[in-house]
Amino acid sequence: MDALFEQGIRVDSGLTPLNSFENRVYQFQDEDRKRYVVKFYRPNRWSAEQIQEEHQFAAELLADEVPVAAPLSYSGNTLLRHQGFMYTVFPSLGGRQYETDNIDQMEWVGRYLGRIHQTGRRKLFAERPTIGIDEYLLEPRALFEQTKLIPAALKAAFLKATDTLIEEVKLRWHDRFDSLRLHGDCHPGNILWRDGPLFVDLDDARNGPAVQDLWMLLNGDKAEQRMQLETIIEAYEEFSPFNSDEIALIEPLRAMRMVYYLAWIIRRWDDPAFPRNFPWLTEEDYWRSQTATFTEQVRVLREPPLQLTPMY
Repeated sequence: MDALFEQGIRVDSGLTPLNSFENRVYQFQDEDRKRYVVKFYRPNRWSAEQIQEEHQFAAELLADEVPVAAPLSYSGNTLLRHQGFMYTVFPSLGGRQYETDNIDQMEWVGRYLGRIHQTGRRKLFAERPTIGIDEYLLEPRALFEQTKLIPAALKAAFLKATDTLIEEVKLRWHDRFDSLRLHGDCHPGNILWRDGPLFVDLDDARNGPAVQDLWMLLNGDKAEQRMQLETIIEAYEEFSPFNSDEIALIEPLRAMRMVYYLAWIIRRWDDPAFPRNFPWLTEEDYWRSQTATFTEQVRVLREPPLQLTPMY
């Protein structure tokens, strides 16, 4: 509240914590009954330059009439500081949950992803990373080796399953895709619906293949996923070209997210919010299940990748 007061914002409602583990995010109302969201960034995750690239991308999208939650500016700055913490204020933009089984909404999302990527193709992030094997697989693997959170009796089997998964991804991963600026974490929870889609939370924005922003919207069996992907791509291509060769990256990207997500929880274990919200991480049954999940993903990787309908 002191940080907000420094910017001339008087909180009239108290601060309501929102569901965010990586940063500290609060909703509030000012004395004029306007609603806002303030995000305090986790120290030492992103540099100021990397955060400002995210803000610039959001500003470009907004200027291109893409519905995104973009930061507000105070005295010409969107990235603010208070007692060593960096923070940003956003307008509070409510909406309904995006319906993953609604074809009409899926088409809208496809069109706007095409527009996001139309903007994203103009240049690459200079400070933010590009999706790749090192960050998503090799660095987590080194962390798994060192952590004491994995029960000793189960660690060898888990590491073996991890190594097999990594090798299978390496066989199928390539850097020949056209890299562009991405939302980076475009799952249904980051899309609100208010007479059309509203994209929120660009915190994981980075460079990578276009399909990264599409695959997390797919669900169900292969036939359902094929239909959903064709719906999204057809709408997407109204604004941006899509290289269908990237479809073969979907399962490698899924595997990379599995490994990266688990490493993320382990890295944050010293934060009291993580043991409280992920208590199962210390249970043997979880690590047996995780080993089985990695083994199953190896099987999926060895299957033919998702294919579009012939003559699509």
